[in-house]
Amino acid sequence: MNHTQVISIYDAILATTGKMLTAAQNSEWEQLTVLEQECRQLTDRLRNNDTEPLLDKELQQEKVKIIHQILDNDAQIRAIIEPWMAKLQDMLSINRRTRNLQQTYQPISNI
Repeated sequence: MNHTQVISIYDAILATTGKMLTAAQNSEWEQLTVLEQECRQLTDRLRNNDTEPLLDKELQQEKVKIIHQILDNDAQIRAIIEPWMAKLQDMLSINRRTRNLQQTYQPISNI
């Protein structure tokens, strides 16, 4: 993979995380999941690249700038998702406790 391809993938990750942020802001959870898979595929392409080319100073600075923007998007997405996930986890926990109580105190009909 050459330096142009590497920067192109980082740009694609940035664009995808931007879409993910918009989806999270609009509570479009299914779209967010689809975009998360797309982002994972892009990051896998970078991870599976055996040798990342040496970048000149300008391209290295561009790469660092893009990575900071990706991390900023990720932080904003997490700030939206974490409270929602905690609420969902509480709801699931309540449902589990309710089901356990119902099973524990159900009438015994075969005695």
